[in-house]
Amino acid sequence: MALAPPFSNLGRAPAGSSCGLTFVSVGPGDPELLTVAAVRAIQAAAVVAYPVAREGAAGMAATIAGPWIHADQRRLPLLFPMVTEASPRIAAWHAAADALAAEVAGGAAVVLLCEGDGSLFASSSYVLLALRQRHPACPIQLIPGVPAACAAAAAASGVGLAWPLALQSEGLLIRPTPGTPAELKVLLAQAAASGTVLALLKLGHRWAWVRPLLAERGLLAGALFAQRVGWPDQLVAPAAAVPAQKQPYFSLLLVRQGWPEVLP
Repeated sequence: MALAPPFSNLGRAPAGSSCGLTFVSVGPGDPELLTVAAVRAIQAAAVVAYPVAREGAAGMAATIAGPWIHADQRRLPLLFPMVTEASPRIAAWHAAADALAAEVAGGAAVVLLCEGDGSLFASSSYVLLALRQRHPACPIQLIPGVPAACAAAAAASGVGLAWPLALQSEGLLIRPTPGTPAELKVLLAQAAASGTVLALLKLGHRWAWVRPLLAERGLLAGALFAQRVGWPDQLVAPAAAVPAQKQPYFSLLLVRQGWPEVLP
């Protein structure tokens, strides 16, 4: 017996609807990278919700979308604590789902701003699952955005580097940076054997040991380091040019271990 899609019982706001909930992906940092659909959804909303890590914080997603938010729109910060324990995170997802559903039930058009793409390693994905469980009739749509790995590869051209994220005969694996050197070695070996480019997100403090490991294996020349892509202090550089020390949380690494045989 075939299983129904997990969101098959969710309502969907019709095009041009003045109410409902729209998850709006805002990309990695540059307000110009929002899609036309994202900007239209934000400007049509009565309530603009966005995640914050602590009470009173501005919120990265709201900062990115700031040029498109009007003063007369009501802002709704949603607290998503940056902790490892499961229970506070689950409670936050449930609280966010309830708050959003209540706004929609009251007749408001609501957007939830999501950093990067709302379905890729995103806190909003957990809110979407919580809404499905707790408020299955809430009309929802999701507008995709530019993932940081794609933005980093594109930004490389601006610093004189030709770095296509993946060519037609290559695979692409996007995942958080492994927690140990042993795990990364296994991943590198698998990627090399399958002709897969690696996009390693949430690099942060791990760069202190990742860089020496890549140097040991002769892979620095084929790796691109990117930090805070799309922000004014963006750094996109060959991995060999970045010292082995702790980096900000929003750092990523693109690793290519070879090129296809047919090239220009």
